Amino acid sequence: MNLNLENKTAFVCGSTQGIGKASALEMASLGATIVLIARNEDKLKATLAELPSPVGQKHSYIAADFTKPIELKAAIEKHIASGVNCHILVNNTGGPKGGPIREAGIDEFYDTFTQHLICNHILVQALYPIMKENGYGRIINIISTSVKQPLPNLGVSNTIRGAVASWSKTLATELAPFNIT
Repeated sequence: MNLNLENKTAFVCGSTQGIGKASALEMASLGATIVLIARNEDKLKATLAELPSPVGQKHSYIAADFTKPIELKAAIEKHIASGVNCHILVNNTGGPKGGPIREAGIDEFYDTFTQHLICNHILVQALYPIMKENGYGRIINIISTSVKQPLPNLGVSNTIRGAVASWSKTLATELAPFNIT
């Protein structure tokens, strides 16, 4: 198995902690150039300083809050305009607060749908043309085991992550002919 990511650029969301940060660190160690995406600029700068560069990569970051999709869209478009490449997108966002679905407010559904599906879609729409031009792309959607079996007291998360899973499957079918999986 070839685990060399040299000459690949990966955009990694939620990359200042948890799975996102671990993904960014590992891909950088395998030679990928990383574009970190998260809302806290101080944490982004700290994570940027931690990223290894075994083949001289020049990592960067985008400070964007997924509760503000219009700002995310503007930030990603500005970054793309600078001439950055893209081969890999890791969609990863923290989950909503827990609780029974019967007690969830409508705003919790809107907010979570925006953060998980709308923002993922904004990023895909901005980055897949670059992947298509490269003849290569990988889109990784970090979701939840709740897409197989809903988890107790995670009603909003279970619902929205199921929608993200369906979106992801639909997208995979549409982009597969371009070697984007």
